[in-house]
Amino acid sequence: MRKTEVITIDRAPSHTPLDATLPALLLSLLVLILALVSPGLLMAQELLPSWNDGKSKQAIVDFVNKVTKAGGADYIAPEDRIAVFDNDGTLWTEQPIYFQFEFIADRIKVLAPEHPEWKEKEPYKSLLAGDLKGVAAAGEKGLVELGMSTHAGMTTDEFAVIVKDWFATARHPKTGKPYDEMTFLPMRELLDYLRANGFKTYIVSGGGVEFMRVITEKAYGIPPEQVIGSTIATQYALVDDVPVLNRLPKIDFIDDGPGKPAGINKFIGRRPVFAAGNSDGDYEMLRWVTSAKPPTFAMIVHHTDASREYAYDRQSAVGKLDKALDEAERRNWLLVDMKNDWKTIYAFDR
Repeated sequence: MRKTEVITIDRAPSHTPLDATLPALLLSLLVLILALVSPGLLMAQELLPSWNDGKSKQAIVDFVNKVTKAGGADYIAPEDRIAVFDNDGTLWTEQPIYFQFEFIADRIKVLAPEHPEWKEKEPYKSLLAGDLKGVAAAGEKGLVELGMSTHAGMTTDEFAVIVKDWFATARHPKTGKPYDEMTFLPMRELLDYLRANGFKTYIVSGGGVEFMRVITEKAYGIPPEQVIGSTIATQYALVDDVPVLNRLPKIDFIDDGPGKPAGINKFIGRRPVFAAGNSDGDYEMLRWVTSAKPPTFAMIVHHTDASREYAYDRQSAVGKLDKALDEAERRNWLLVDMKNDWKTIYAFDR
């Protein structure tokens, strides 16, 4: 018989750090490669993480899946994937009063020493005294006068600096947080999710367009050119041979109610397939978007959480939701229940 020779091979001890960590390192590298090559493969694990699992989250995901499935019956080409969002009450908190009105109130206080006549003139007198009922009694005309006193009579560049400074210092009365941090985390995730699936996202709001544009890119990832809002007239001028745009005390366009579809048509030029709002001021936009040939999607953010945010709808002077609430189910609009559908409301609450 042939003698069998036993050959032994020396191996590194099983407790060698490299031997133990090599599989983990390879796995980490694989995950990194997958994330770089196809982020969508990992997205499922982190899909809308601030939303509770349920019909609202599922309805959004189902819509996006069907309209992005190439070759599917409901496929929508990327250039037609337009999504529009109201701002106040939809993307950030609007209670106890619209943020832009807080800006107006603060500006009136700053400018008051230059206008001693305001002490006896309404609605300035009531505003300086903190009497909001007195301000409301002045009606739309009084509110417009306050707006013109604080938004006009300067260049567009000067106004942008004033707004930036205000956002840097002003604080929300309930949370004590800067106003631009009062954005809804679930809605920011929704914006990111839509963009990751080829949608182009726009803001369509009744708020002043140049007030919003200062912070929308930082707050939502939406650049200024994709923000539609109410405007006052501007006029080209030369000041010491330098071209400027002066803001005039004249309303140019109100982007609210029926003005929203008109503004979308004028500034976007495509009918959206996705729309989100929270009040009757968004009713016409939701109707117009969902009246197009399917598939379309509309959703309403219903403020139902008095503890973490605010609870209001039909009787609210700010963000009134009445007619749209009545018709949401009949028109197949998704009614998002803030209290039950959202795990977290603000990023600073995580």
